[in-house]
Amino acid sequence: MIISRAPFRVSFCGGGSDIPSFYSQHGGCVISTSIRKYVYLTIHNDFNKDTIALKYSKTEVVKDPKDIEHNIFRYVLNEFGLKGFEITSMADIPSGTGLGSSSSFTVALLKLMYTYAEKNASTYKIAKEACDVEINGLGNPIGKQDQFAAAFGGLRYYEFCPDGFVKVEPIIMKKESYKKLEENLLMFYTGDVRDANVILKNETASLASDIEKIEATKKLTSLTLLLKNELQSNNVDALGPILKTSWEIKKSLAKGISNPIIDAHYDSAIKAGATGGKLLGAGGGGFLLFYCPSEEIRIKTRLALHDLKELPFELDNAGASIIFMD
Repeated sequence: MIISRAPFRVSFCGGGSDIPSFYSQHGGCVISTSIRKYVYLTIHNDFNKDTIALKYSKTEVVKDPKDIEHNIFRYVLNEFGLKGFEITSMADIPSGTGLGSSSSFTVALLKLMYTYAEKNASTYKIAKEACDVEINGLGNPIGKQDQFAAAFGGLRYYEFCPDGFVKVEPIIMKKESYKKLEENLLMFYTGDVRDANVILKNETASLASDIEKIEATKKLTSLTLLLKNELQSNNVDALGPILKTSWEIKKSLAKGISNPIIDAHYDSAIKAGATGGKLLGAGGGGFLLFYCPSEEIRIKTRLALHDLKELPFELDNAGASIIFMD
């Protein structure tokens, strides 16, 4: 048996600039961190050597990987061309909540299959292939940040070059600053799940030709560079105002990113003292993230959002990994 895992991610700034229609013309950049919430995949040899058994929200048993219903399983397993095994999937957080779950799943699956096939694959190779699976193979209108965040893990700056190459840099801070960042972030579940592809399809189209949307996304990349400099100068409190500004810009990029209920929760947290926040992912539902620079403000924010479920979390540094192999 082999068990792989890949972390979920929290994106701070720059989302949208990782979409091909934008970075291929203007370049892009994102700062995100992975958290200690994971997708897990297990694989073991099956008694039946000519079938593939899959267990996720449903169970599938097929002889040909082309017959698999699950899109990502079908694409990846068809590429490897192996049979005679069973794969089981589980996760700490539901999909469709803005934490990059589909990309974490794809990365974990590639990590698992390369290990099972006894083939070497670098972290960059797995991240790149996960992008190829989701963007080119399955035609999803998404960017590249989630795959790289799940593969590399940690608090990092990702630069998306026009030629398609992705530069990966760790954000270097003092240990105390890293701890302060972790303590001051609060996350709340809005109770809604959504199909990010619907929103991202509109955003992708806008970033190809809409001058106003393109200029707004350029502002997000400028904020991302500012945040990188502030964090590496150990000015962690700068995150709050930058989150707030970037969220206002992000809402202008496509319809459906926010709604009156989300706006009401957001305003309540800001009135309680949070210096900034955003809805994670493409928008429409999922998790709200806030930066609260003191224990007093964290208490007030929790009280203001008492009707939402808080998700306690820690930052992750491991990225995609094999956590068991027998």
